[in-house]
Amino acid sequence: MSTLTMLVVLLLILMTLVIVGAVAVVVHRRPALRHAVTAGLAALAAMATVIAVIVSAGGQ
Repeated sequence: MSTLTMLVVLLLILMTLVIVGAVAVVVHRRPALRHAVTAGLAALAAMATVIAVIVSAGGQ
């Protein structure tokens, strides 16, 4: 895997953690938004898919 690919994956992981953390804070502060967790988990799954595609493309 090239250095650039590793950097992109690292940045995507960091952004994923920021997004998940933001969703957790919003849900903690406003319990009425518990259904937003489902949307956050869907976003997390989408980001994981993007990372998997990048890693698999980098291995070729």
